[in-house]
Amino acid sequence: MKKTSWLVASAIAVTFGGMAHADWKPTKPVEFVVTSSPGGGTDNFARVVQSIISKHNLMDQSIVVTNKGGGSGAEGYLYAKVAAGDPHKLTFGTNNEYLLPYVAKLAYKPDELTPVAAMALDEFLLWVNATSPYQDAKSYIEAVKAKPESFKMGGSQSKDTDQTLTSLIQSATGAKFIYVPFQGGGAAGVQLAGGHIDSNTNNPNENAGQWKAGAVKPLCVFSPTRLQEGPKVTAAMGWADIPTCKEAGIPIDQFQMPRTVWLPAGVPSEAVAYYADVLKKVSATPEWKEYIDRTSQTNRFLAGEELKKFIASDDAKNRKVFEQEGWIVR
Repeated sequence: MKKTSWLVASAIAVTFGGMAHADWKPTKPVEFVVTSSPGGGTDNFARVVQSIISKHNLMDQSIVVTNKGGGSGAEGYLYAKVAAGDPHKLTFGTNNEYLLPYVAKLAYKPDELTPVAAMALDEFLLWVNATSPYQDAKSYIEAVKAKPESFKMGGSQSKDTDQTLTSLIQSATGAKFIYVPFQGGGAAGVQLAGGHIDSNTNNPNENAGQWKAGAVKPLCVFSPTRLQEGPKVTAAMGWADIPTCKEAGIPIDQFQMPRTVWLPAGVPSEAVAYYADVLKKVSATPEWKEYIDRTSQTNRFLAGEELKKFIASDDAKNRKVFEQEGWIVR
C-alpha cells in the first residue's frame, strides 16, 4: 500500500514538477480555513484536499483545519483579511468570496484576498418531491406559471447561489416562486424530502441520499451536457439519465459554482505558485477522482490568469442578477 502511494506521488511530481515556485515552502503548519460549518460541501472539499496531501506527502508541513462559516462564510474571509501577508493560511470557499460583498456590508473586500485555484465546479439540478405529479421540468414550470407565487422553491441561504439560480429560472420561464432560504443545501434537501417545499436547486451531493432513498427526484441538470456515466443511484436511474434543463424546456445553458482556494493579500508570489502546484498535484490523484465521481462535480482546475478570467466572468454574470433583483447594498 505504501509502495503504491509512493509511486503515485512520484508520478505526480514528475508530471507537475515543472510548475515554478522557486524554493519557497511553508515553514510552519498550514491552516486550512473553511468558510462553512463542519459537514458542509466546503468542509468536505477542504478535508479531502487535506487527506490527499497527507497521504501522498505533497507538503512537508502538517495541516490544521479550522471552520469559520459564520455570516455565510464572511467570517472565514475576514479572518484571511486580518492575516494579510501570512502565506500559511489557505481559505477554502466558493464564489461567495467575491459575491457576498455585493449583498451585505462586510468588513472585507474581495481584492483583500489572493486567488490561488479553483479545483472543481458544482453542478445544479431542479428537484421535486418523489410524490410530486410532475415527471419533467416543463410540466412543473407550466404548473408554477399557472399559479404564480404559490409554489415554494427552497435553497441554501438568502441572496446566494440557490436564490440566484431561482431568479434566473424565473427570468427565463416567467414562472414565479416563493423562495424559502435554509441554513445550507442539506437542510433544503431534508425539507423537500419531507414535502415542506415543492422544489429545490441542490447540487447532486446535497440530494443524493434522499434520491437514493426514494424521497426526491431530479427533473433536470443546468448543464450543456448530461452528467457523467456512473453507477445507478436508484433502480432505474443514474446521474447520466437526467436530462439537461435546456432539453427539458428551461432555456438556461449552464449554472455552476466553483470550489475555490485563497491566500491573504500581500503574500509572496512564490507562495501562490507553490500552493497552486500542490493543489494541481492533488487534482491528479485517484482519491480526487473518487471525490469528484462521488459528488458528481465537474473536474476543472484553474489557476493564474485562467482563474482570474473565470472570476471576472462569473462575477459579471452574478452581478447582473443581483442588480435586477435589487440585492446590491449601497
